[in-house]
Amino acid sequence: MATETGAFDAHQPPSADLLADCVHCGFCLPACPTYALWQRETDSPRGRIHLMKVALEGKADITTDFARHFDTCLGCMACVTACPSGVQYDKLVEATRPQLERRIERTTGDRLFRKFIFSIFPYPKRLRWVALKLWAYQKTGVQWLVRATGLVELLPARLRAMESMAPSIRLSDAFSSMPEVVPAVTPKRRRVAMLLGCVQQVFFSNVNRATARVLAAEGCEVVIPQGQGCCGALMFHTGLENEAIAMARQFIDAFETELSTVDTLVINAAGCGSTLKEYGYLLRNDPDYATRAKALADKCRDISEVLADLEPQATRHPLPLRIAYHDACHLQHAQQISAEPRKLLASIPELEVCEIQESELCCGSAGIYNLVEPESARELGTRKAQHIATTGANVLVSSNPGCLLQMKASLEQEGRTVHTMHLVELLDASIQNISLDNSATN
Repeated sequence: MATETGAFDAHQPPSADLLADCVHCGFCLPACPTYALWQRETDSPRGRIHLMKVALEGKADITTDFARHFDTCLGCMACVTACPSGVQYDKLVEATRPQLERRIERTTGDRLFRKFIFSIFPYPKRLRWVALKLWAYQKTGVQWLVRATGLVELLPARLRAMESMAPSIRLSDAFSSMPEVVPAVTPKRRRVAMLLGCVQQVFFSNVNRATARVLAAEGCEVVIPQGQGCCGALMFHTGLENEAIAMARQFIDAFETELSTVDTLVINAAGCGSTLKEYGYLLRNDPDYATRAKALADKCRDISEVLADLEPQATRHPLPLRIAYHDACHLQHAQQISAEPRKLLASIPELEVCEIQESELCCGSAGIYNLVEPESARELGTRKAQHIATTGANVLVSSNPGCLLQMKASLEQEGRTVHTMHLVELLDASIQNISLDNSATN
């Protein structure tokens, strides 16, 4: 029997007022990755909005087939950028996914796989254990054997996707640590806190070190709280509402002491940044944390925002490279940041920056999407890799670790030799006067 929330339960269903903002004009369709792949209305933003509406009205039940259309959504928010009516699809899908997670009975294999991911990825100590196993897999030659003999093709699709995107492991990086404070190298202009991230601090510790060096070179004293944990981004983006809220509270507790002493909380991972900036909304109904969450969110800035706002003090040395710049979805669409990274790239002498065709389309990474939806993620990755190849660039630059892993794997599968770097690594190389010629980046 239909209620005022229809097929949804009473806990924060999608808003009827927000749903009504959609006029079904179709401007979102070309920007939607799944619509681009399949040309199905139900796998487009306006189609999913229609499904939310009829469910809210009690005209449709929440079934496995219903949920499937939201499982295939990457949450890239390209539709938000494209929409002329200002439809808040982000708020709508963020309200819908927890509803589905509470109502849908997933298969045993799906439940176990997701449980594995969420029991490992948000925890750096556990990720280091994974890194150790992965290092042994790579260094003993087992990885080469598995790939050379085609054994990897016998793995289930999800495990095959994990294997293909596994980064090259250096134990010195995976088990490294950062100091509590990195002093400013040039005259001090700001005092900032820095997010280490979960996956980032284990598999991309070089990005964190480069971030601290660049900030210090530009006159920032960098404070690195040692007790920081996961921000909850993976849970938030997949509808695990309670888990995301619990991690957000822990994160606020860890940063709160330092927060009052710094100008900014600097983030170098786009997915984390979009979630942290939403803390005020995520915890809006929490009497103990609502105000504190908003205070933290208000201080969050992507590294590109911080550096673009500062008049450069550190000398940029020439980097004679042809690079392709990829807009991470949770930077370009979720945070509406696109000019700032390009401003930073333009500050590097002799650097040629190429724009990628269909830059608004997701590469297929999208948090854990490339692991739970490997087939469609691979299609998107291949599409992106082919567009990157047409630029003739020998370096691919982005601002999100997941994107870098996804595109590196996609480029390798296409037989393309393109080096991948985080934006801040490129800036660091220019400031440190580290040569990155063609031979060094291949």
